[in-house]
Amino acid sequence: MNSLEAISISANAMANSIMDDVNERQHINKSKVISGFEKEWVHFKIRLSLVVIIVKSYANPKDWISAFKYLVKLRKKFLGNYKLNKMVKANGKYYMGLYTPGWNDTIYKKFILSQLNDFKKVKYAVNRFNSVFLAVTKKCALQCKHCYEWDNLNKKDVLTSEKIKLVVDKLQQKGVSQIQFSGGEPLLKVDTLVDVMSNSKKTTNFWVATSGFKLTENNACRLKEAGLTGVIISLDHFIPNKHNAFRGFKDAYYWVEEAIKNAHKSNLVVALSVCVTNEFVSEENLMNYLKLAKKLGVSFVQFLEPKPVGHFADRDVLLTNDNIKILENFYVKLNYGMTYKTFPIITYHGLYQRKIGCYNAGIKGMYVDTNGEMNACPFCHTKNGNVLDDSFEEQLEVMSNRGCSSY
Repeated sequence: MNSLEAISISANAMANSIMDDVNERQHINKSKVISGFEKEWVHFKIRLSLVVIIVKSYANPKDWISAFKYLVKLRKKFLGNYKLNKMVKANGKYYMGLYTPGWNDTIYKKFILSQLNDFKKVKYAVNRFNSVFLAVTKKCALQCKHCYEWDNLNKKDVLTSEKIKLVVDKLQQKGVSQIQFSGGEPLLKVDTLVDVMSNSKKTTNFWVATSGFKLTENNACRLKEAGLTGVIISLDHFIPNKHNAFRGFKDAYYWVEEAIKNAHKSNLVVALSVCVTNEFVSEENLMNYLKLAKKLGVSFVQFLEPKPVGHFADRDVLLTNDNIKILENFYVKLNYGMTYKTFPIITYHGLYQRKIGCYNAGIKGMYVDTNGEMNACPFCHTKNGNVLDDSFEEQLEVMSNRGCSSY
């Protein structure tokens, strides 16, 4: 073998090694729903980590037992007595729900500490908010039937990039596990989002709630590098033309498909969000939707009940009791039935809220609209002062004391 052949073989071996390393990283980072033994093993480790957090938080052994029981009881309040059937593995973290930070990192630990603090004060700093929705622009290319910002759509933006940075900084000073950027269409402000996340503390999971518009491969990569955890992409029907009609644009479904593909390439966690109208709700439609979601490789599906606000104002859009029952039964079947353990995890806010009340309204979360005004949630437009005002603390207290008007 001459020296040129040796160099060539060495170069090929190095190239193959690099490609193997890349493929291995892509395999590790790819989001997937896990169940069975893998889920059981991770769940066991999660429970052990909870014990460690509890022991470090309280000196009295009696509090250890009570605190663990409190966390178990809190979970059952939300999810009932059903056994955890699946999780989402993404980027080395494990997610039990769309609004819970992935285990195991400092954000997850602080999230748990914040829940424990409601049981008995802990000696560590905790988060004031579990999640905050932050609308970053009034601009949008769509005309969605259910748009809650309809009255403000495509007016002049009030929140500049610098103001959005100040809002995020103020929220992080209070402590927040998750911030969801919304709009309008937040991806019309990609440069702003990249700037904001790049200059924020790494104490918060950032998500973008989007129609998929402008989630190009390049934008997905930029957002991921800036600190984005995942995207919640709106898809309101499994039939393309019906989704396009609901969104008021002929290419809306195409945007969703492209957005999911590009999000996967950048190892973003992907969720779909569907407005479950009375016209849409049926066992057949829901199953077809979840089958599509599974095929597209998404991790979560979010059910949003229509509310008479924004574009739906003064319209009879509230779900019938029969349709609520269909949704609740479907939620239980898909999340906890063994037949569906490889399907995406469903998040259904209406079910949780009817069980235990609303955790927004300043209690554990809120909605900051496109003017910087604090609202109970995106569907409850109850102005409670501006987040950038000096009276922020007082107005937040007023809102949390008032609570949710619907639940």
